[in-house]
Amino acid sequence: MEEQKINEEVKKTPVVNETTPDTPPKTPEEQKDSSESNQTETKNFAKKIKIKKPKIDKEKDELIKANLELKEKVLRITAEMQNMKRRYDLDISNLHKYEGEDLITKILPVIDNFERALNLKVEGAEKFTAGFKMIYDNLIEILKSKGITEINCLHEEFNPTYMNAVMTDTNAEFDNNVVLEVFQKGYMYKEKIIRPAMVKVNEKKD
Repeated sequence: MEEQKINEEVKKTPVVNETTPDTPPKTPEEQKDSSESNQTETKNFAKKIKIKKPKIDKEKDELIKANLELKEKVLRITAEMQNMKRRYDLDISNLHKYEGEDLITKILPVIDNFERALNLKVEGAEKFTAGFKMIYDNLIEILKSKGITEINCLHEEFNPTYMNAVMTDTNAEFDNNVVLEVFQKGYMYKEKIIRPAMVKVNEKKD
């Protein structure tokens, strides 16, 4: 009985409509205003794009330029580092190649003194001269084994790369610019000049 009573009360309760009424349609004037508003917004948006585009293009060009400059700097730095490495390797190579050069340049004056002594003609000094000659020959052989060679100058054409002309003379028997006499021998240490020769050069007069 109770259940039937409750059902009857529910049927009597009025139903509330929760839906909202539809929006009324726009009038032609409102539609026209809305269309004009949309067109205005579209034009403003297009203007903004046109204004921003040159700015974007400028920034893009600046980025490309900065990128190229950075690449050039990297290439320059890389080239400088490679050159530094080559110079370092060359210096190390020459250091090993011409090791002992300072000692050799100090020995050369001793060789000069031996040669002067051997060129002296003193009676009764033959035994001493023979001893000097043996020492001199040994020194020359040691220098040759280390790559020290004499610069050939006598009666050769004068070469300023290997010779220093300290005097000139005239001799009809030789061509012009030919070495007539060697005052001090020059020496090479492998491919390097460690002492140029001091020479007298022929200078023919017209």
